[in-house]
Amino acid sequence: MLYKTALKFMALILTLGAVEASQADENKMMSDGHHQIAIFAGGCFWCVESDFDKVPGVIDTTSGFDGGHVANPTYEQVSAGGTAYAESVRITYDPAKVSYQKLLDYFWRHIDPTTANAQFCDHGTQYRTAIFYLNEEQHQLAEQSKAALEKNKPFKGPILTQIEASTKFYPAEAYHQDFHETHTLKYKFYRYRCGRDQRVKELWGNSD
Repeated sequence: MLYKTALKFMALILTLGAVEASQADENKMMSDGHHQIAIFAGGCFWCVESDFDKVPGVIDTTSGFDGGHVANPTYEQVSAGGTAYAESVRITYDPAKVSYQKLLDYFWRHIDPTTANAQFCDHGTQYRTAIFYLNEEQHQLAEQSKAALEKNKPFKGPILTQIEASTKFYPAEAYHQDFHETHTLKYKFYRYRCGRDQRVKELWGNSD
């Protein structure tokens, strides 16, 4: 009996190690030395994806989910709440053209970091703002960026954006990818109705 229990325990340890190794391999593949990855949550992923598509040096953006532990989450599951996932965007970028630090600066100035578990008209932990770091270097840069913002922010509210280790990024369904291009009118109406640009301008002074 003890022998079987020990075997099961060893199998569990090996499985957990394989999961961690798989995540490490995935991050390594995504950061191949030429192109690197950043993952940000800023409320509606349609809007975050559209914003980062404008940044020189950004090669690709993918809407999806990070921060949870359910395998292969669907949009319906995440939007219903309770999965711990946040709507997020995976950004593939060329570090020779734009640094992670510059992406952090851009991220801050296109969200409302003063609200917890909400962004603009969307409410729930799935719409929280977060920086999902993939390695310790990103972790330190994110913490430094947040600390600097606390000292120089142009508004009074506290910074409530979370800095979390990426659990695993899952792309959302194809319908959500490049939504600002494939469903332009619907996207523009949603963004205007949600008051995103109005609030960002109120906080930061920028409107692009």
